[in-house]
Amino acid sequence: MRNSLSRHRRRFYAAAMVTHRLAPLTLAACLAALALPGTARAEFAVCNQSFDVVNVAIGQDVNDEFQTEGWWTIGPNQCANVVKTELTSRYIYIYAQDVFGQPILPGTTQMCISPRKFVIRGITECWSRGDISAGFIEVDTLKTQRWTLFLAATP
Repeated sequence: MRNSLSRHRRRFYAAAMVTHRLAPLTLAACLAALALPGTARAEFAVCNQSFDVVNVAIGQDVNDEFQTEGWWTIGPNQCANVVKTELTSRYIYIYAQDVFGQPILPGTTQMCISPRKFVIRGITECWSRGDISAGFIEVDTLKTQRWTLFLAATP
């Protein structure tokens, strides 16, 4: 039984995709909460449309130096506000892993992460600083001020 579950998990995560399309009805409540008057609006949100909990880290240019930050734990059909200020960089970098620490997005941009909550300035020499190098995906926000990224499993 364990081997078949393990194969199922690999297929699910191998099929994970990233999209920035309009939210389906299952996420309408989450996105409506972002737009309520008097609440802080997320300028970059990540919504999990999969069936499993995911942990997310981000990378972005902060004062002309790359910085990574994590973790946000996002349950199924939930969203997390990962950047709460207006976007100033065109590109945001995302790393996502399952609750077992296995990456679920095949990223190619190497940046630093840590097993515990972190903010790391710089993306080089991760190992020598006691951090881990991980492959982030690049999200082109098209120079918009707000962006929502959806993580979903393909059928």
